[in-house]
Amino acid sequence: MSAIFAFSLRYSWVMSLLRQPKPTSASLRHWLFAPGSLTERLRQHGQVAVKILYQGSQGLWPDEHFDLGQSNAHTREVFLLLNGRPIVWARSATLHTAIHGPWKAMTHLGTRPLAELLFQDRAVLRSPLQAHALARHGEAQRKMRDAWAQYHSNTTENPMPRWGRSSVFWRHGQPLRVFEAFAPWVQTLDCA
Repeated sequence: MSAIFAFSLRYSWVMSLLRQPKPTSASLRHWLFAPGSLTERLRQHGQVAVKILYQGSQGLWPDEHFDLGQSNAHTREVFLLLNGRPIVWARSATLHTAIHGPWKAMTHLGTRPLAELLFQDRAVLRSPLQAHALARHGEAQRKMRDAWAQYHSNTTENPMPRWGRSSVFWRHGQPLRVFEAFAPWVQTLDCA
């Protein structure tokens, strides 16, 4: 990657953070910046299940490319269901070399939550959480819209996420980026 392209990529990322709107709902802010396991927080409100939408090699989005330093990686896209209803659309991405190393267990999770890998190992470190207002026509929105349409016949009762968060987990020097987008109804739940 050329130095000019790398600078341009970093500059675009920093500027997008500066221009990014902040959520006005206190409840949503609590969910977006809650530390620890999202799965454990959701389990306080009912049964959590994982529905796998995709797992394999894919091209990365610009934010993922910036965080991982690659243009292609191993990704996993899932719905987290709370009492059978989608509440979070999540996408995890890590380097192909990491799938054969410290993040190998990611390929064997099946329908278990990723949190089982991330929060039970003291060797795993996490970057600060970043909130994202989802662009109406962005790559994340397109992916979610397609998944939402397959899962819901009535998107009026189950509106798509408008806000998400991301962070990068590190294990033995290898990154795993996690992006989680929240269905608007998450705001009705207490984020204890």
